[in-house]
Amino acid sequence: MAVIGPTEFTQGMARRKWRGRAFHAMCLLAVVLALGMLAVLLIYLVLQGWTRVNWDFLTSFPSRHPEQAGIHSALLGSIYLVIIAGFVAFVLGVGAAIYLEEYAGRHWINRVIQVNIANLAGVPSIVYGLLGLEIFVRTMGMGKSLLAGGFTLGLLVLPIIIIAAEEAIRAVPSSVRQGAYGLGATRWQTIWHLVLPQAFPGILTGMILAVSRAIGETAPLIVVGALAFVPFAPDSPFSRFSALPIQIFNWTARPQAGFHEAAAAGIIVLLVVLLAMNAAAVILRNKFQSPPEG
Repeated sequence: MAVIGPTEFTQGMARRKWRGRAFHAMCLLAVVLALGMLAVLLIYLVLQGWTRVNWDFLTSFPSRHPEQAGIHSALLGSIYLVIIAGFVAFVLGVGAAIYLEEYAGRHWINRVIQVNIANLAGVPSIVYGLLGLEIFVRTMGMGKSLLAGGFTLGLLVLPIIIIAAEEAIRAVPSSVRQGAYGLGATRWQTIWHLVLPQAFPGILTGMILAVSRAIGETAPLIVVGALAFVPFAPDSPFSRFSALPIQIFNWTARPQAGFHEAAAAGIIVLLVVLLAMNAAAVILRNKFQSPPEG
């Protein structure tokens, strides 16, 4: 075995330190480039569309005249879609997570199901659009309605919510369950009164982040029949609808500069909604995780 002398050791340490500094510099450069491109994009959007963001823009319907175009119907459509998708995904996702973590056990079939759920989280959104078109629009006869669009987005975010809920439930210490069983509680009483309250902050965070993804999706809504021009507000779950991403996509395809300004303003509104939802996730998580006062 060769013996390393003091000189060779010092030289080796110097090389490792140099490589560490070089790697640190490359990582810092990647972060600066990514944030720089994002900043340039945001500045461009703000400069182009900020003057259009006002109350009239939020309360006006789309128009063939760019100076009169607004996002009222698209904004309402996005809100209704998020409510439907969030309700469907929350009920099915949390229920599936409870079954997989608390009832299904550690059988190999359970592991196969969890692997497939994780794979479904990475499936392109257009595939869910085709699935929603076949199941909800055609087979179930919902037509090109808000309900079909909301169910399709619910399927899109369902794997994400299941994974987040599973992780939150798994993080609850097993001693909590054992203590409840020792006091005579049933499994369902333990889950409802002890496990779910402790797992709720993680479930809620995953829920809001998943819905934040759904509100920015375009491809599934195009497939299930979302309209690019809706001069009316949806009045029922079976109404035809539009959404902010669809409206923005339609405006960017127009040649007039006024529609491009309206698209930039719509993107600003969509970003504000997304940032508000993400901030709400952080606030609610901290609220539920903080111990009660007194």
